[in-house]
This record gives sequence, structure tokens and C-alpha cells, in this order.
Amino acid sequence: MPTTARISDDSINSLRLDVGADAAGATVTFHGVVRDHDGGRDVRAIEYIGHPSAGDVIAAIVAEAAKLDGVVAVGAVHRVGSLGIGDVALVAAVSAAHRAEAFGACGWLVDEIKARLPIWKNQVFADGTTEWTGCP
Repeated sequence: MPTTARISDDSINSLRLDVGADAAGATVTFHGVVRDHDGGRDVRAIEYIGHPSAGDVIAAIVAEAAKLDGVVAVGAVHRVGSLGIGDVALVAAVSAAHRAEAFGACGWLVDEIKARLPIWKNQVFADGTTEWTGCP
């Protein structure tokens, strides 16, 4: 089963994960993009910092997703470093035998990455203040 799992300090704005396979009847992709607001405040940029274990954690999550019912191929790449508005922070893709399985598995994958991946973000707001989120 084809899988991709990594942390990148290079732009992933145009990244397309190849999760196609002859057994797949559906492919779902997700691009998590830096937006210009959070909690009613204007955001100007975000810096993502990853723990040294982040690569192993994302690989484990992708491996778990690969075992979900109907999944044929799966991949995820999370960005670290300084990102501007519109930059892609997370790319996830799942192919499965049927669309319901592909949608479900991709949703599960994104949720697990957000819950378990040791990457923290420092949001820079328009008023010059910053806020760390995702920190334990």
C-alpha cells in the first residue's frame, strides 16, 4: 500500500500526494490553509514548531489510517516554519474502494494529526501580539 508521511520545512503549497491505485474508487484530499483570522482576531502569519518526534508520530498516524476499512493508499505532510496567509500547513490524502470510506478515513486522518502531532503554532496577530496554541 502506498503511503507518504513526513514533516517538511519547505513549501507544500502545490503538493499533491499520489494515493491513486487501481483498487481505489475514490480519492479525497485535504489542504489545511493558514487563514487570516482566528477567534475574531486578524492573523498575519503563523510559525509552526515541531518536536523531534513529529516525523515518527505522523508516520504512525498514517500507518493507522492505512488499516482503516477500504483504504487503499494514504499520505500526509505537515509543514513547519513560518507561513503566511494562504500557505498550506497540512496536506492529507486517502484513496479507498468507495467514497464513504475515503471521506471517513481522510477526516479521521486530519483529526488524529491535529490531536496527536507534536507541532505547535505561534500566531502573529495584526496588532503585533502573538499567541502559542497546541502546547501541552
